[in-house]
Amino acid sequence: MHPLPDGTLATLAALDAGADRTVRAGLLLPWANVAVETELSRLGLRHTVFHHARLVPASRTTAIDASFWHGLREASAQALDSLSHVPLDAVMLACTSAGFTDGPPLPSGVFTAFDALLLALTEAAVARVVLVTPYPVPVTEAEAAALAEAGVEVLSYASLGLADGYPEVTPDQILALVGQLSEEAVESAEAVVLSCTGWHTLPVITELEHRFGKPVLSSNLAMALLATRAHAGVGS
Repeated sequence: MHPLPDGTLATLAALDAGADRTVRAGLLLPWANVAVETELSRLGLRHTVFHHARLVPASRTTAIDASFWHGLREASAQALDSLSHVPLDAVMLACTSAGFTDGPPLPSGVFTAFDALLLALTEAAVARVVLVTPYPVPVTEAEAAALAEAGVEVLSYASLGLADGYPEVTPDQILALVGQLSEEAVESAEAVVLSCTGWHTLPVITELEHRFGKPVLSSNLAMALLATRAHAGVGS
């Protein structure tokens, strides 16, 4: 593994500090997502700027299901057009589950938050993880299968079983959910993955890294990492 010794946030800060210019990333946000803007604005990045556009699915749903994922993908072209005058180094659909489920193709060059997770794990040379999500169990199982297909083994997973309401999940609930993971799996894993852009994971990152002595990667931190690496051509 190649993360910096102080954890994921330190890695992110170092990448941002090493940029020789301002990096601009476009984020296509699910219309009810409030966690992405909240968390990314609190990272203290000086050379990385995020530009946002909202995605409104035709079904006007906020619960994750096929109509939601398909609707986000279908709305991406128009949202991207609204950012067409911004010189972007990378563009991401800020939804993890839309990245490992079926749906219409995205505009060329658009990554998903799931892609960002995979890139971050690859950069850190991580091949074994434990997975924590707020999703329904079948969606979590689908993500575990997608990670395995990409060469990342999921040793254990835990999920809240929720299809909606992710911003209301508290840090204590996340910590309790992590506590449901197999201790043996956590010990064997090279990283802990907190999947989903819609819940507020930033308050627990450092605590969990200190507890387990290994990197903890959230979907929102993965997108930030992709953005900070864009100046070097990663994610472009």
